[in-house]
Amino acid sequence: MQAETIAVIAFDRISPFLLAMPCTVFRDDPARPDAPRFRLLVCSAEKRTLQSNAGFAIQTRHTLRDAEQADIVIVPSWRDPQEMPPEPLLNCLRKAHQRGALVVGLCLGTYVLAAAGLLDGRPATTHWGWTDDLGQRYPQITLKPDVLYVDDEDIVTSAGVAAGIDCCLHLLRRLHGAELAAHVARRMVVPPHRQGGQAQFIEMPVGKSAADDRFGQNLEWVQRHLAQPHSLDSLAERCMMSRRTFTRRFRQVTGSTVGAWLLNQRLALAQRLLETTAKPIDLIAQEAGLGSEVTLRQQFNKVLKTTPSRYRREFRGNGP
Repeated sequence: MQAETIAVIAFDRISPFLLAMPCTVFRDDPARPDAPRFRLLVCSAEKRTLQSNAGFAIQTRHTLRDAEQADIVIVPSWRDPQEMPPEPLLNCLRKAHQRGALVVGLCLGTYVLAAAGLLDGRPATTHWGWTDDLGQRYPQITLKPDVLYVDDEDIVTSAGVAAGIDCCLHLLRRLHGAELAAHVARRMVVPPHRQGGQAQFIEMPVGKSAADDRFGQNLEWVQRHLAQPHSLDSLAERCMMSRRTFTRRFRQVTGSTVGAWLLNQRLALAQRLLETTAKPIDLIAQEAGLGSEVTLRQQFNKVLKTTPSRYRREFRGNGP
């Protein structure tokens, strides 16, 4: 079987970590001589010697001309969402895609694919902190802000940073099966398939336009009183709306259902308390409105795929 050529685009001020992710997933593995082989090329979008954002230089042997002929072209990020990528890079992506290549944008690399016009009328995602900006600049994209990656056949995009690993493992699984993807995941000491989406890492605030009206003020009151019981009917009554009107307005403002929004707010509060206090877990569960330590553990396991105790150890660090 002929080795697939994978071109990873590098540029000035690139993050070494983001560049390394696809290189690590698709590198040849001496421990698996029977595994499919890849011809991995790091292709410079600019000069041959690039400066990383970590302060050291990266030397490349390959150029955009090599990337145009690759089977898969991966843009692992972009240095500044406000900066239009250079036209030679955009032309390279267009030519590769027209020739039949699979084009991938990881994290802010989605901006580069969007600037090349490859995402028009397509679903895509990017880092959660930039989805609003991407949607405003490229309204023709169907944004999927709550997922780790979007596979649209010949175009694939991923959410922020570590979601690039999930995306690359997915591509490996799509190309050569679950066994090889699981082997590479074990080598990297990461899960071969992560459930959930990047929404689990996002605090879901009240929409920006809501804070100025009575509806937004009531939701802010709920955020300050999460220990109290709340329901769709009680919130509708508090806002002096019918159940139907409140439900429609709530989804317009938050993009979510009442139950999902309340759970996310309560989990976000529990996370903050675990990070910043030494309060017992059962007390945190009560203050967050989750009732009991058992319920808190169940929700952490279901949504965050961890336990409250482990979360506290990993995120509290050496703080007070």
